[in-house]
Amino acid sequence: MIDALVHFLIQFGAWGMFVSAFIAGSIVPLSSEAVLVACVGPLHLNPWLCLVAATAGNVLGGLTCYWLGTLGNMEWIERYAHVSHEKLERAHRFIAGRGAWVAFFAFVPVLGSALTVALGLMRANLAVTTLAMTIGKALRYGIIIAATIGIAALL
Repeated sequence: MIDALVHFLIQFGAWGMFVSAFIAGSIVPLSSEAVLVACVGPLHLNPWLCLVAATAGNVLGGLTCYWLGTLGNMEWIERYAHVSHEKLERAHRFIAGRGAWVAFFAFVPVLGSALTVALGLMRANLAVTTLAMTIGKALRYGIIIAATIGIAALL
């Protein structure tokens, strides 16, 4: 089912990239990286456009998790964000003393959702959280784009 969704989203180019990144950054596990590689590789879309679409979608998805955290409803957090109490406690310990700049690591699979939910629960500075998250996610997508273009040049 996920593979079919990825193939469907690829057909929409940069818009599909944005949607897949949003979904992947929020509460549904989806490989936005596969869509990105297809958009930059075989589809030959503008890499900068793909970087902006992927980063914007993924940051907005991450902010959805932040917003869910601000609600403070643990039942919803566990059910919809798939973040267990244990993961949330681990994320909270990681954040302690570091502040909103920890959002830089929101791109890390599994931990990223827990971090953003925990930042929401802690009411971390939204502007700093958004900036740090944007930098981290843009760097990750930039590396994926550079690797895709580099590998394509070798072939």
